[in-house]
Amino acid sequence: MSLTSIIIPTYNEVMLLRECIHAIETYTDTPYEIVVVDNGSTDGTVEYCLKKPVTLVSLAGNRGFPAACNFGLKAASGSELLLLNNDVVVSHSWLANLRRCLHSSETVGIVGPRTNYASGRQQMDLSYGSLPEFQEMALSSLNKPDPGKWFEVNRIVGLCFLFRRELMERIGLLDERFSPGHYEDDDYCYRARLAGYRLLVAGDTVVHHHGSVSFRKQGQNRMDELVESNYHKFVEKWGVDPRSFI
Repeated sequence: MSLTSIIIPTYNEVMLLRECIHAIETYTDTPYEIVVVDNGSTDGTVEYCLKKPVTLVSLAGNRGFPAACNFGLKAASGSELLLLNNDVVVSHSWLANLRRCLHSSETVGIVGPRTNYASGRQQMDLSYGSLPEFQEMALSSLNKPDPGKWFEVNRIVGLCFLFRRELMERIGLLDERFSPGHYEDDDYCYRARLAGYRLLVAGDTVVHHHGSVSFRKQGQNRMDELVESNYHKFVEKWGVDPRSFI
C-alpha cells in the first residue's frame, strides 16, 4: 500500500500539535509518515517533536503557512501528500476514507473531509459537547464508508487537503505570494481544476477543526486585512473572483 505523507505546519501551539498527532496515531490505519514544519516556535514544539517518530523541519523564523507547507512537501517521501492544520483532530478511518475517494478516479485531484468549522460546503451542522463525544459519533455513524456522500466542489479548504504526488509534479508547490496565509488553498484548487482535475468532498469523513487559532491571535482587524489583501492578490493573478467558488 502506498505511503501518505501528512504535513503539519505549526507555530507556537504545542498543545494543539500534541492533540493533532495523538489523534493521527490513534485513528489512522493506513501507512503514513508525519512531517512537522515548525515556523520558529518558542514553546517547546521542537523538543516535543524530537521525542516523536516524525520528520521535523525546523525553520529559524515564521515563514507563514504556504512556505511551511512547501518545505514539508519537499521533505515528504509519500506518493500521497496531505496538508493538515495543527488545530485539526482526525477521527476513526479518516485517512482510509479520504484515500478511497481520491483513488476512485484518475480525474480526482484533491479530496477533503467535512468538518464543524470551515468556509463553504465542507462545513456541516454537528452537535457534540466534547472530543470523546465527537469520536464516538465518527465511529458509530459519521465515518461509515459511503461513496453516495461524496460530492464535487470548486474548492477544498486547506485544513485537510489530500492529493497525489503526481498532481504536485504537474502544477507545482503552493504560491508563497499568499503568505502568511489565506487563499493559497483556493489558488491550488484553481490550478488543479485548470489542469483538468476534479475536487471532491468525502462526505463520509468528518474531522474536528478548532479553527484559525494562529490567525485569531493577531486580532480580528489584522486577520480581516490579510484576507482582503490576499483576495485581491488572487483576483490580480487570475482575473476571477474566488468568492464565486464557495
